[in-house]
Amino acid sequence: MMNSTKTSNIFFMGYFLPFVWGFVLMEVGLGQNQATEIKLGVVLDLQTPFSKICLTSMNMSLSDFYSKHADYTTRLKIHVRDSMEDVVQASAAAVDLIKNEKVSAIIGPRSSMQTEFMIRLANISQVPTITFSATCPSLTSIHSPYFVRATLDDSSQVRAIAAIVKSFGWRNIVAIYVDNEFGKGIMPYLSDALSDVQAFVVNRCLIPEDANDDQILKELYKLMTMQTRVFVVHMPSTLGFRFFQKAREIGMMEEGYVWLLTDGMMNLLKSNERGSCLENMQGVLGVRSHIPKSNDLEDFRLSWKKNSLKGKDVELNIFALRAYDSITALAMAVEKASIKSLWYDNPTASANNKTDIGTLGVSQYGPSLLKALSNVRFKGLAGEFELINRQFKLSTYEVINIVGNEENIIGFWRPGNGLMNAHSKKTMSLVRERFGPVIWPGKSRVVPKGWEIPTNVKVLRVGVPAKKGFLSFVDAKTDPISNKMIPTGYSIDIFEATLKKLPYSVIPKYIAFESPDENYDEMVNQVYIGTYDAFVGDVSIIANRSQFVDFTLPYTESGVSMMVQLKDKKNKNTWVFVNPWSLGLWVTTACFFVFIGFIVWILEHRVNTDFRGPPHHQIGTSFWFAFSTMNFAHREKVVSNLARFVVLVWCFVVFVLIQSYTANLTSFLTVQRLQPEVTNWKDLISNNKNVGYQRGTFVLKLLESQGFHESQLKPFGSAEECDELFSNGTIAASFDEVAYLKLILSENCSKYVMVEPTFKTAGFGFVFPKNSPLTDDFSRAILNVTQSEEMQHIENKWFKKQSNCPDPNTDLSSKSLSLSSLWGLFLIAGITSFLALLIFLATFLYEHKHTLFDDSEHSFRRKFKSLVRVFDEKDIKSHTFKENAIHNVSSPITQGSSYPSTNRSTPFPQSPTQTREFESIRVPSIMNGELFTVQLEQFEDEATTHVKVDDRKKLQKCITI
Repeated sequence: MMNSTKTSNIFFMGYFLPFVWGFVLMEVGLGQNQATEIKLGVVLDLQTPFSKICLTSMNMSLSDFYSKHADYTTRLKIHVRDSMEDVVQASAAAVDLIKNEKVSAIIGPRSSMQTEFMIRLANISQVPTITFSATCPSLTSIHSPYFVRATLDDSSQVRAIAAIVKSFGWRNIVAIYVDNEFGKGIMPYLSDALSDVQAFVVNRCLIPEDANDDQILKELYKLMTMQTRVFVVHMPSTLGFRFFQKAREIGMMEEGYVWLLTDGMMNLLKSNERGSCLENMQGVLGVRSHIPKSNDLEDFRLSWKKNSLKGKDVELNIFALRAYDSITALAMAVEKASIKSLWYDNPTASANNKTDIGTLGVSQYGPSLLKALSNVRFKGLAGEFELINRQFKLSTYEVINIVGNEENIIGFWRPGNGLMNAHSKKTMSLVRERFGPVIWPGKSRVVPKGWEIPTNVKVLRVGVPAKKGFLSFVDAKTDPISNKMIPTGYSIDIFEATLKKLPYSVIPKYIAFESPDENYDEMVNQVYIGTYDAFVGDVSIIANRSQFVDFTLPYTESGVSMMVQLKDKKNKNTWVFVNPWSLGLWVTTACFFVFIGFIVWILEHRVNTDFRGPPHHQIGTSFWFAFSTMNFAHREKVVSNLARFVVLVWCFVVFVLIQSYTANLTSFLTVQRLQPEVTNWKDLISNNKNVGYQRGTFVLKLLESQGFHESQLKPFGSAEECDELFSNGTIAASFDEVAYLKLILSENCSKYVMVEPTFKTAGFGFVFPKNSPLTDDFSRAILNVTQSEEMQHIENKWFKKQSNCPDPNTDLSSKSLSLSSLWGLFLIAGITSFLALLIFLATFLYEHKHTLFDDSEHSFRRKFKSLVRVFDEKDIKSHTFKENAIHNVSSPITQGSSYPSTNRSTPFPQSPTQTREFESIRVPSIMNGELFTVQLEQFEDEATTHVKVDDRKKLQKCITI
């Protein structure tokens, strides 16, 4: 002990004496310049290497600062007191500095426990207290305006730890921390941060501050028996290094374990306190405050190494850098603060309070110094120095992975961006995204799943309802040999499949719950009072139950519906054939038949004799042709290409219309035969009809709330009992969850049907106690099950749907087809017809433009009548009339004409293959009785006759034969 003390004193003097002499020399110079002296108190554990390093750093800060700012009119003078690692001694040292030295501010002490009382002293004496190492978040809750924290508190790192947990998808965490204010202060913030990422602290392990090796081993063995393998460690470095040494000895630093360290240990790994601790911490992850690189920092490191003791490799830590920056900030603040109030008020102690605390003076310099310190901004050795509400501004954290003797920086966490890859600098927001190659304990590269099945695993007590009916959902069977509960059913299979999707192991122990009336509210209450850890079965999620327990997401369809019997009702409606189409569709179809007939008449009138004749004949033919397309029985020949195109499109439209009408009429005649006896549940109340409900369910209260009288409600316990109640006429309808009704319908689909209304419920879910961490995990696992093919296999196993059963979701009332369903067809037919009509009109007007645009003085009305008259005539240029003319004209000439021949021309010379004859006849004009000369040309070897008229202008007035 003597040797240790002597060594520490030599170590301290080696650090401190050079700066004491420098400080004395500086004071001599200050005296010559008449600078104002500002007393600064320092309270540290002078016997610890940590405090000696920080004190040396503060003296170096004073020397460096005033060498650069020799013109300053103020000078800080340090008055050091030893707290001796004791809370009371630290308080006594602060009282001495305030009362006797009348310091303007105090820096220190090291620990959070020592700082708490000093903060209260600062509040009384108005002496600002600045700490660079007390990180407990609870210190902020004291609400002292004279407490300044020039370091990050522990609550600032919990979001970084939670981000790491989220990135690897771990769900359950064990917190290990020292049993004092330093350890306990972080826990509320850590729990909240983990909850935000859907992770939970499932257990806490407290290690005494002065724990020996046996106590540490005892706690470690407890951790080994737990299922969770993700540990967050928050304790001082001296205790933490011993903790990991024992963890390695018992095999807890092997593959499968996850260790996350807070910066309480990570910040001191490079200090002289660590020794060979890294050998015991292989694969550990941790967070640490990020120190940005700078030239000033490198210069300070070089200066630090030059002043180190020979043979001592003392590494700087972030607290030494924060101590350096704190002195710099104070030196800047005292220069800005007013020195006129540099005095104390000395109150007179009352008769009842004669202690040192009661006689403390009140600093008048404190408020101005605190205001100046709050406005200080500069780039220090540890990064940007900036205070927000007297608290250090939140900065970046490094994510460290210890591998060998190296501390690998694999990522960063920034307040605004979250986790970032140290190599790619990419922000990571997705779950299970990696932020760098990680070497885990046991030199494994496989990401630990975060849990293992221990030897003494705790089973989950799962309640199962003992039902008498609807056993397809849950059947609480007991093995007669082993007397062990082996439940089966749809709900049990879903639960077992969900267990396999969890990110950890849960071993259920099924316990049957028997209730005389199968009251599900009573079953749920067993979870609330703690009899069961969970309840699995066909339990409906409703509001009043969720007040006492938590439900997972539903795994069945939701809602309560009504089931009624089907009755064969033959349709006696005479006009049922009209129902397949709406009135608008009927009218539109009829109009289009007329329209298409009109279009075809226009296109065929001049070239087709079938569409000529008296007006009544043409109208009848047009209507007959259009409507006969319904059966594709039109016999009129269409010779115009435009008309053929229109008829082709219209036949397609008619085909679709006929098929749609036939299909919908079949639906009307079929569905209307099988109609529900009841479609409105309110009619059941008004007609005093009995209805059924499943015994023990919440449906009873639901029906009573809707107005059903108690005498109308008949319970049943199984699908068979429900069918029996319907068969003997006891009930007219049955109300139950959709899942139950579907089961009944799958066996009796030809007898019953589900009809509206559907009362809203949430479906079936699993029951857990309030705020159980299992609830969210099971809900996510249920989504994985219901969205996979496994869900279909389970449904097919328990609910075999008959192939001849109609879909229960099918609407029982067939609806008429409306115009909106088929308007596209009419649009196509309309566009086609108008297009053909426009082409015909354009061609007709172009051929007879001489009639419309001649130079005569006739009026437009007369010209229009001429065009109409021309339109009503045959188009002699059409190939159809040319062929008809050949056959029709030759016959009367060869047989003899009533008109004598006036001239016979001389024939041309005949060739060896043919002879040609010409004959002139007189043809009377029907219009005015004039005679025109027509010359006939006949070939003996061909059955053709050509008509030649000598006057073409007059022939236009003649009716062609």
